[in-house]
Amino acid sequence: MIIGVPKEIKNHEYRIGMTPAGVRELVGLGHQVLIQKDGGKAIGLTNELYQAAGARIVDSAAEIFETAEMIVKVKEPQPQECRMLRDGQVLFTYLHLAPDPQQTELLVESNAIAIAYETVTDARGGLPLLAPMSEVAGRMSIQAGAHALEKAQGGNGTLLGGVPGVTPARVVVIGGGVVGTHAARMAIGLGAEVTVLDRSLPRLKELDNLYGPALKTLYSTTDALEACVREADLVIGAVLIPGAAAPKLVTRQMLKLMRPGAVLVDVAIDQGGCFETSKATTHQEPTYEVDGVVHYCVANMPGGVARTATFALTNATLPYVIALAGKGYKQALQDDVHLRNGLNVHRGQVTCEAVAQALGYRYQSAEEALSD
Repeated sequence: MIIGVPKEIKNHEYRIGMTPAGVRELVGLGHQVLIQKDGGKAIGLTNELYQAAGARIVDSAAEIFETAEMIVKVKEPQPQECRMLRDGQVLFTYLHLAPDPQQTELLVESNAIAIAYETVTDARGGLPLLAPMSEVAGRMSIQAGAHALEKAQGGNGTLLGGVPGVTPARVVVIGGGVVGTHAARMAIGLGAEVTVLDRSLPRLKELDNLYGPALKTLYSTTDALEACVREADLVIGAVLIPGAAAPKLVTRQMLKLMRPGAVLVDVAIDQGGCFETSKATTHQEPTYEVDGVVHYCVANMPGGVARTATFALTNATLPYVIALAGKGYKQALQDDVHLRNGLNVHRGQVTCEAVAQALGYRYQSAEEALSD
C-alpha cells in the first residue's frame, strides 16, 4: 500500500502522523511511505531521517493526496485537505466530528473512508489511540493552568503549590478518566489542593486507592460541581463521551460565582467543550476572559509538546496502520471490532451513531457499510 503523511497545517501544529521508526517498520513490510517535505522538521525529524528509514520525500500535500491510498495524519483535515480526498481513499487521523458539521459534510461528500483515532476501542473498554494524547493533554492542562494563573496572564496571581505559610491553589478536575487522572497527578505533584469529580463510584474508589488523602474525590452532581467551582482557582474540564459532543457542565451562571482571576482549562474543547462559555483557541492566542474568569481552550494542546506527542501517538497508531495497510481497510475492519469502531464515515455514509445523532445524519452501522 502507498501511505501518505502530509505536513499538519493547523495553527501551531508541529506534530506529524508518523516517526521515522514507524516508516521503517512499514517499508520493511513492503509498503511505500510518502512524507511531505519538512513535515517533521520543527521537532527534529528531518527529511534525511525519513529518507534513511525508506520514505520518499514529496514537495506538496497535493501530491500526497493524489498518490497515496491511505492518508495518516494527526489533526482533523482542514477544509482544503478534505477537498483533496479521493473516492475510496482511507483517512486515518483524529476527526472529532460531532461538533464540526463542516468537516463532516466535506468527508461525506468526498466518498472517502474516514477512521477516527478517538473512537477506536480496546478489549478493556478504553480508547487506546486517544489515551496517549489524553495523557499529554492532562499533564499539560496543569502547566497551562498554572501559567494562566499568573497575574500578568490575567489570573489571580496564585502559585499552584503555594509556599510554606501560604495556602496552595485549589484545583478542581471534572472527570476521572485518562485526562483527569494525569491532571490530578501533576497538580498533586506540584502541591496543589486537588478535587476530582466523577459519576463513576468505582473510578472514584480507584483514584482514592491510588492517591489516598492527597486527593479529594466527589460524586459529581450539580450541587457538588457548583460548590467546587465557586472556591476553585483552577478548573480542568476533562469529560468525554466517545464520539459525541461534550456536555456543558459549567454554566455561565456558575461562572459568575467564581473568584475573579480563576482559570478554566477545557481539555474537552475538541469535542465542543464542557464549559458553556468555551470557544476554541490556538497556541498563538490561547486564552480569553469571560466575567473575570480566564479561559484556556486550545484545541490541539498536545501540539505544544509536539515531539513527545508525536512519538507517543506513533507508538499507539502503528499496529493499526500496519493492519490497514497489510490487509486492506475492509478486511482489517472486518477482522477487528475495536478498529471497526473507529469508522466514522464510509463512502458518503455516517457510520458513527453519536456523530449521526449530533448532526442529523442517517446512521449506517459499520457492519452494514462494509458488507455493501
